[in-house]
Amino acid sequence: MNGDPPRRGRGSGGQGRRRRGAEGEGGERRGAEGRLHEAALQVLERTGLLVEEPEALALLAAAGASVDGTRVRIPPYLVDEALSTVPREVTLFDRAGQPRLRLSGRATYFGTGSDCMYCFDHRTRTRRRAVLRDVEEAARVTDACRNIDFVMSLFTPSDVTPEVMDRHQLATMMTNTSKPLVYITMNDELAHLDAVEMAAAVTGADALSERPFIACYKNTLFPLVHNREAVRTLLDLCDRDLPCIYSPVSTAGTVAPMTVAGSVAVVHAGVLAGLVMSQLKREGSPYIAIGWAGEAMDMRTMVDVFAWPDHRGVYSAVLHRLGLPMWTLGGVTDAKLPDQQAAAEQALTLMADAVCGGHVNHNIGFMESAFTGSLTQVVLGDDIAGWIRAFTAPVDISDESLGLDVIDEVGPGGLFLKHKHTRRHARERFQPRIFDRRSYEDWRRDGGRDATTVAAERVDELLASHQPEPLDEATRAAILAVVEKAEARVRLP
Repeated sequence: MNGDPPRRGRGSGGQGRRRRGAEGEGGERRGAEGRLHEAALQVLERTGLLVEEPEALALLAAAGASVDGTRVRIPPYLVDEALSTVPREVTLFDRAGQPRLRLSGRATYFGTGSDCMYCFDHRTRTRRRAVLRDVEEAARVTDACRNIDFVMSLFTPSDVTPEVMDRHQLATMMTNTSKPLVYITMNDELAHLDAVEMAAAVTGADALSERPFIACYKNTLFPLVHNREAVRTLLDLCDRDLPCIYSPVSTAGTVAPMTVAGSVAVVHAGVLAGLVMSQLKREGSPYIAIGWAGEAMDMRTMVDVFAWPDHRGVYSAVLHRLGLPMWTLGGVTDAKLPDQQAAAEQALTLMADAVCGGHVNHNIGFMESAFTGSLTQVVLGDDIAGWIRAFTAPVDISDESLGLDVIDEVGPGGLFLKHKHTRRHARERFQPRIFDRRSYEDWRRDGGRDATTVAAERVDELLASHQPEPLDEATRAAILAVVEKAEARVRLP
């Protein structure tokens, strides 16, 4: 299905057009980011990818891509077209319709992760299979964490029907937090439609498109194999003007090259393919790209490691250059329990992604390379996220903040301790909830507990005292009716 590319959208095919990804302003190539983008364009045009969704294949063929069965090769001009229409900012709202996450520029937000098979129980300090109550408790604790901006399920519940597990997760999150939600769906082509119906029960369908409080996080099968269900989800969400976090998931050394550059090229090719399909379906559709080059296999242990240091920032720089909202991987650890390794890796990965300008940093609470979730880690991550937010915040350099008159009034060698200027601003500095700043003597008198113990106690305090904003009974019933409808479909012979 080749031939001259048809005209589409804001311009015609790529001959003679300046390539946005390859060149910066004035036509100058911009180093590593430009070369990585060019490499991805070559992968799309030369190697191509598999797309297993009929409508997407038809859209791509009509736009001028080479389509042979499910093998698709995408010319660079289609990428340029898509980059010219995709929104440069995506906003997620809370359940009440207030804007909470504005994904653009260098804005950074923090959230939990999803779908850990196991829970590290903070009460018993043992690892066990996760259940639906863990999803509920994770949502309630995260709702109370002042520095965590959005909520994911954190756990895969083992005590519900597996085929509709995702519906149970989303219903539980919706009823236990008012923060923006990021959800996953199973390989069921109705799952994302059920999710939209559940969300519309809260806001109404029109308000949901105008002020979405949910975003779907959808993995493809491989970076260059876009399975039917993932692409169908993307296209249906585009139809409804709802954001999709499209993730051509990769593990370096298995489904992508072991090298950072090669892995970036393959993942970016998958991201650009999803971008093209989204804009062919509906120009201006909100699209959120993954902002990391996938995980990497540790060839000594054959474990898919999450806390690698060497790929962070490389791919996010490419996406910043293109102006795409991005979803990044911070707050993760490969540790097996909340210990020094867990704290260090959580802090380092969150800081790295924030400094690199990752917009939506997820996976606070992850341990054991995403197999285990921990509410202790969530509470510790809340403090770490607050520290990073204070570190990256712009500094106020107003007359009041400079306090030149106060400096003159106090004079050389004077003390600011009793001055009203100090009292006015004393609470502006970051104050952690878990990290201990007291003297050694005060700490000992209070029991001399380590941070992990304090965090576990904090989890229990939040579960006992924090009450999320409730939904009315009619809305709750409408949400649960969608879950029951999905359960009934599974029971059909």
